[in-house]
Amino acid sequence: MRHKLSVRLPEDLARWLSETARKTSWPQGQIVRDELERARKGSEKPFMRLAGIIFGPPDLSQQKGYSKK
Repeated sequence: MRHKLSVRLPEDLARWLSETARKTSWPQGQIVRDELERARKGSEKPFMRLAGIIFGPPDLSQQKGYSKK
């Protein structure tokens, strides 16, 4: 790897990174690279930002006026 990047982190994020590195025994740089890679792959599916935010019955036939009962 040739590109080097310096980043200033807020205290809570730096604490999370340090704790995660300690728990997993992975270098902090590896954790950051993995998270950046996951963010890049997630951006390929922009519609997924809507996943889990739609409310209502899973079957529209359960809504009033659509029941077959």
